[in-house]
Amino acid sequence: MSTKISRRGFLHGASAAAVLGASPAWAKHSGERMLFVGTQTGQTSKGIYAYSFDEATGELKQTALAAEADSPTFLALSPNHKFLFTANELNQYEGKRSGAVSSYVVDRSTMKLTKINEVSAKGSGTCHVSVDHTGRCVFAANYGGGSAASFAVDPSGKLSEAVSFFQYEGHGPMPQQKGPRGHRATVSPDNKYFFVNDLGLDEIHVYHLDASTAKLTAQDPPAWKAEPGSGPRSLLFHPNHKWAYCVNEVGSSVNVLQWDKKKGVFTTVQLISTVPEGHQGPSAPSDIVMDKKGRFVYVANRLDDFMVSFSISPADGKLTLMERTSCGGKTPRHIALSPSGKWLLVANQATDNLSVFARDPKTGKLANDGKSFPLSRPQCIVFV
Repeated sequence: MSTKISRRGFLHGASAAAVLGASPAWAKHSGERMLFVGTQTGQTSKGIYAYSFDEATGELKQTALAAEADSPTFLALSPNHKFLFTANELNQYEGKRSGAVSSYVVDRSTMKLTKINEVSAKGSGTCHVSVDHTGRCVFAANYGGGSAASFAVDPSGKLSEAVSFFQYEGHGPMPQQKGPRGHRATVSPDNKYFFVNDLGLDEIHVYHLDASTAKLTAQDPPAWKAEPGSGPRSLLFHPNHKWAYCVNEVGSSVNVLQWDKKKGVFTTVQLISTVPEGHQGPSAPSDIVMDKKGRFVYVANRLDDFMVSFSISPADGKLTLMERTSCGGKTPRHIALSPSGKWLLVANQATDNLSVFARDPKTGKLANDGKSFPLSRPQCIVFV
């Protein structure tokens, strides 16, 4: 059952498409969708949980423990929807200082996951995993290890050992930046480039991708440089493939970037804050989502715990603040839009709940009230 949550005031005014094929047995009607939620284990969570989501009402129903797993804190679905890959955010794996990456077969009829294999991420604190557009390459970003790795995927969904591995060195000016911090692994829309957001070094590392082998080679210039002390965490491309949006955790801001696919270079267009002018106290933006038409973008802000909504200029991609609203809990780690775009889902880590807010696709505005569903330490939401 859900419980109602209300939007609170603030200081200073403060995907997938529908599942292919026939509806599975768990779907009561065509408006129901299937999703998986990754969690941080070690307390009461046991791994990856399956849910059905009602697009008509915004109701979530937990249907199964899809797979027991060690801290599957980020999930990525293959382009053909057959496989799910997870980042296992561990500090020790097989006796070495490392996290892991796992591969699963998705069974839509039972909403269960069957593990194919698991490999070392080559660095500790593996916090992000992604898949290229062909489904033949998987990537991991290691927060604790300050590194990134790529893996080849065979037709059965099995992961290879690391094909490419990069260990970063250095530090940034802020206490959170005592070393390199790999935080996001992103593939360019044309599948020719790969990016690693490095929160510790204030950089986005840029690589050429050979999708036939999963091999990465450094681009020249090798990185986009953020403002010192920004802490670039998340990266998202616009549907027109010309612009990208970088969420900065340490600086509580978003960079609008122009992407030159011929040169493999980002150029900064705008830097906009996620917090009100004069804001005092801790703040740490985490994740970003965008509607399918590229008209609106939403950013989750942790520590002071709110959602911030922006409209996107069709002329140059710049952002304009619309409003700040409730995230329905504390420490919003990850956010997702439902396939219809009518609902925003939030994984609130510190309050052990998933929040669901209605969204107006025309205006981009979020509802004043939302629904809350209990789950221990939710981390990542993926519709399948």
